[in-house]
Amino acid sequence: MTGTVPLLRFLLRRERRSLPWWLLGVTLLVLVQSTQSQDLYGTAEALQRLRQTIGANTAVIAMSGPTGLLASIGGEVVFEIFAFAAIVVALMNMFLVGRHTRADEESGRAELVRSARVGRRTPLAAALLLAGLADVAAGLLVFAAAAGTGLPVAGSALFGAALAAFGLVFAALTAATAQVFESTRAMYGTVAAFLGAAFALRAAGDVGDGTLSWASPIGWGQRTYPYAGDRWWPLLVSLAVATLLGSAAVGLLTHRDLGAGLVAPRPGRARASALLRDAQALAWRLQRGALLGWAAGLLLLGIAYGSIGESIDQYVRENPEIAQFLTGGSDDILNAYLAVTAGMAALLAAAYGVSTVLRARAEETSGRAEMVLATGTSRRVWLAGQLSVALIGTAVVLVAFGLGEGLAYGLTVSDLGQIPRLAGVALAYLPGVWLVGAVTVLVFGWLPRAAAVIAWVVVAYCAVITMFADSFDLPGWSRQASPFFHSPRVPLNDLAVAPLVVLVLLVAALVAAGYAGLRRRDVGY
Repeated sequence: MTGTVPLLRFLLRRERRSLPWWLLGVTLLVLVQSTQSQDLYGTAEALQRLRQTIGANTAVIAMSGPTGLLASIGGEVVFEIFAFAAIVVALMNMFLVGRHTRADEESGRAELVRSARVGRRTPLAAALLLAGLADVAAGLLVFAAAAGTGLPVAGSALFGAALAAFGLVFAALTAATAQVFESTRAMYGTVAAFLGAAFALRAAGDVGDGTLSWASPIGWGQRTYPYAGDRWWPLLVSLAVATLLGSAAVGLLTHRDLGAGLVAPRPGRARASALLRDAQALAWRLQRGALLGWAAGLLLLGIAYGSIGESIDQYVRENPEIAQFLTGGSDDILNAYLAVTAGMAALLAAAYGVSTVLRARAEETSGRAEMVLATGTSRRVWLAGQLSVALIGTAVVLVAFGLGEGLAYGLTVSDLGQIPRLAGVALAYLPGVWLVGAVTVLVFGWLPRAAAVIAWVVVAYCAVITMFADSFDLPGWSRQASPFFHSPRVPLNDLAVAPLVVLVLLVAALVAAGYAGLRRRDVGY
């Protein structure tokens, strides 16, 4: 495979700005969870109370993992964080491999690379090596974060190795999927569906007899039982599957043309339907799949959170240390819990909003926006079509979360009136979500090349402030820089209209400023 090493160096250079953020995110998840768990459950009595509480709660087990991990404080850390850290690692590998295989072919960059002295398999090999290096780095950082916070070294090494092996599975899966589909969106959607299925199988297996968990790569990682038995042999399952998928990707590559996939896309209609009558309808058509996926994901998350709402009061009273992480402490535990879960849903909705706005940049750089603007469509109308998906779509995913949480909680307390109530609670955080999207519009208009980096840094900043401001004792000014700091913490606090109005006015101002920047620059640059 001629040229693999030079191409790998080139890929590392392309990822020098984005890859460190993925690695930092995984490290912070483990670092913060390890510190908090040891503070909360550092004694044998506290850990025993936790085992008794969680052992009877199927919703928590479904969200986290097998209760066998709760045998030690280190295992409790893995129980709490492994599934979520695995999702981050899977997404990292999906984007790393997908961006340098199928996405490069779709954009034409792969053809430029192939015109040099490189072998046919070289781009695929370089992408897999890049993902492998990222997984090793993630594993080492997880090991350092866990061992550095006082957890046993052997269990920390297994913890990092399990996450790295899990990442290799999804790197190879993405590589194989990239050979099948001609569209980057289809590839990402398929891999994301596999990730969702892996989480669902693991959850069903952990709630049941554990059999289904062995059908999930997440289950393979958790069944290594770091700090609770230290079983290394399940790593062989992950490595074997990764090897098989990687070999399949190489084999499939030889059976297709450059830029094509093994599954040919369906031909479109000869004439556009009435649903594609203008630029706004086109934007909704292109992004309907992502909207449905995010809405379904937040609906399921709401159901999971709502299903433990009735038992949260008892859980906190049996573990009083938890109260310090709930706004309002132990005085109003249920509403504090609902406010925290709504805040988490708002962060996810903000991430969806950012990805939707950045889709406009992808349309621009791919040349598709230029074809739309070559008609009678103005830049204002084109941007408005993209923004309509972001503004309405974020409201839809928040409502989906509220409906799921209200339905699950309402069924447990026999009060279906919780459904509209919690849907309204979720919508109270919508102006803050819109403001994050408006910042993305601003940088898209004036600094388009840096828009993705700046937008995701804003999302990460809001997440850190929302989840860790109290733990890190961050100064007040840093909290006030987050739009969610100014959102009323309903249902814990009363709904204040004035802050929401101010946030909406800021959204309008930033969107107008972003449009002004778009008018003053060339499209595609």
